[in-house]
Formats: sequence, C-alpha cells, structure tokens
Amino acid sequence: MPSDQSTWLVAVPHDGDADGLHHDIAAKLQAGSRNPAAALAPLSVPSFKTGTLDSLISLSEELPKTDAFFTATVAKTVDTLRNLLNNDPAKLRQHVQVNDVPVDDYLLSEWHWNEGRYGVQRPLRDMVDVLSKEMSSIDNVMKAKLNNYNLAKGSLVQMQRKKTGNLSVRSLADVVKKEHFIADSEYMQTVVVAVPKNLVKDWTTKYERLTPMVVPRSSTPIASDDEYALFSAVVFKKVLEDFVSKCRENKYIVRDFIYSDEALDKQREELELADSTEKELWTELLQLSRTNFSEAFQLLVHIKVLRLFIESVLRYGLPASYTGFIIKPEPKATKRTLQTLQAQLAYLGRRANPGSKSKKDGGETGDFAGEYQTLMEQEYFDFVLFEVPWIVL
Repeated sequence: MPSDQSTWLVAVPHDGDADGLHHDIAAKLQAGSRNPAAALAPLSVPSFKTGTLDSLISLSEELPKTDAFFTATVAKTVDTLRNLLNNDPAKLRQHVQVNDVPVDDYLLSEWHWNEGRYGVQRPLRDMVDVLSKEMSSIDNVMKAKLNNYNLAKGSLVQMQRKKTGNLSVRSLADVVKKEHFIADSEYMQTVVVAVPKNLVKDWTTKYERLTPMVVPRSSTPIASDDEYALFSAVVFKKVLEDFVSKCRENKYIVRDFIYSDEALDKQREELELADSTEKELWTELLQLSRTNFSEAFQLLVHIKVLRLFIESVLRYGLPASYTGFIIKPEPKATKRTLQTLQAQLAYLGRRANPGSKSKKDGGETGDFAGEYQTLMEQEYFDFVLFEVPWIVL
C-alpha cells in the first residue's frame, strides 16, 4: 500500500473527460465524512516523445535508481536546513518552500511541467540526462559548501572549547594579566600553576621548597573556579624542569604558558576571525540550501512525472495521452483513499485486458492491451502511481 507519509502522483489514460473523472473521485473521497479523505488536484501529464520500446524499457529499469538519488538529495538538503536552524519547526517551514510557497501549495495548485526549461519535444533519454545533470550539480555544490562550513565550525568549536573547562585546561588568554609576570629576565621565569581546590593550603606551604631556587613569597593567586585555583610563582630557569616534575608529583598542574601581548592579541584575533567566518558561511549555506531545496524538489517531481509517463506507455500502450491526479491522503484515511481509487479506476483493468473476463469472474486473463503491456513485470494497481515523500517537519 502506498505510504501515508507521501503525496501520490497517479496517471490514467486520457479518455476525454478528465474533469468528470476528477469530480467523481473528489466526491467519493468527500462522501461519508465531514472532512475529505485526501486533498486532490489535477495532474496534466505532458505528451512526451515515446521513442522505441527498448529505450522505454531501459529507462524504466534505470529510473528507480535515479529517483532514489533525487529523493536522497532533497532529504539531505532538508537535513542541512534542519541542522542550521537547530531543528526549529517554525523556522524550517519558512525555508522548506518551492518558489517561495509551501510544498503542498506547489503540488496541489495546478502543478504543470516546466516546458520553458525542459521542452517536451526532446527525447526522453535527453530529458532524464538534463534533469540528472542538474541534480548532480546541486548535490556537488551542497557537498562542497557544507564541507567548507563544517571545517569553519569545527575550527571555531575547537577555539571556543579552549575558553571553557576548568583552569587546568582552558585558555588563559582572558584570565592572566601582564602584571602577573616578571619582566624579561635572563635567569628567572614566571610559571602558572593550577592547584586543585583541596590542595591550595598544601601548595601555599610547599611551593617554596619543591626545588631549590624558587623565589620566596612569589606565589600570587590569579583566579579560581569550582575545581582549581590558579597561581603564579617565580623560579630560576635552570630548575624549571625539576620544578614542573615536582609539581606533577604533588598533583599541581603547571600550565604551558608564556605571557606575550602579541600572542594573546593573535589568539583573540583568530577567535574573532573564526567566529565571523563561521557566521558568514552559515548565512551562505542557509541561503544556498533554501534555493537548492526549491530546485531539487522541482527536479524530483519532474522525474516522478517522467516515470509516470513511461510506465503508463508500457502499461496502456499508445496513443501516449494520459492525465492524472495529485493526491495528498489524510494519514488516518490512507486505506480509504486507496480503496476509493481502486473502485473508481477499476475499469482500467478491463482496458488493459479488453474483451476478456477477469479471473475473479472465472475467466482466463486475455492478451494485454498495448504492444508494451506484456513486458510489465508487475502491476500493483489498475492505475500508475508514484509517491513524493512528505517533507516531515
């Protein structure tokens, strides 16, 4: 059974009274309920060039894979928008649009083939190639732009991560000040040590004796958080390695940090640049995703209509004149909608098998109508149906 999470595209042979058929189906879908079982709109299937039987069969076999690629590209574009908008349904609805209208409006407001871009007089194979080339271009552009954005975002997150965490790991650029450090000295160096809160008293009493040549009373508190207190101390450079080792033994963490105005300024500039780059690429990717969703969704519907036409020719034969419907079933009325279609279009089974009784009536199935019908591997319904997945918000 067709999914209750999709819009159905249905094609039937054009018998001259498409409006009447549309009216009858709409009335049946409305009957017995205050609310219609489905939204219904006419679908005009263009009269494409049929080409040869071999070409139709070849396309029929190839198009499911093409269709899957188109569907996946649309889905990936929606996922990109969803991630950019932090999965906000209201904001997502504003961007998941086709030609600046909601998807349902695009489909159900007298959808028509874009003949200006895809003239119906070109061969079907050429039409498929053009549509596929456009979708591949969209997919490649999206991949490249998304990769650039993810790299920029990753770089920003990495820099921001250095500003978070406790004092044993976070960046000290916005914590220490120049006055915490001695001026350039040939023999002495200021070290910055993160001391666990429960060892602060221990540090105060021990640091001068951890190694020789530690400047007495040089420990100065700089900052603290819930886990660590940050101190500076002055030691002679010749004992620095030994001092670091002794600190490690006592569970004090000597931060690898040398004060430099230039280095701190550079770090701040890099963070600001990373932040502005990420925001700029976010905006570009959002705009591109919105535009490409509109383009990709239109391509998806066009490839579905091509499949409708090709399968209709293979099922019903010539003349290649078909009409159809765009149906959006109510989720709780999907079965009823399908039953209504099957009942209303049951005559198509007789059209495909003219002059014969159905097996249900005890007769044998006759020859299929149309020179192509015998080549169909499987017939699910008396009508041709393809689904356009819903854009779930």
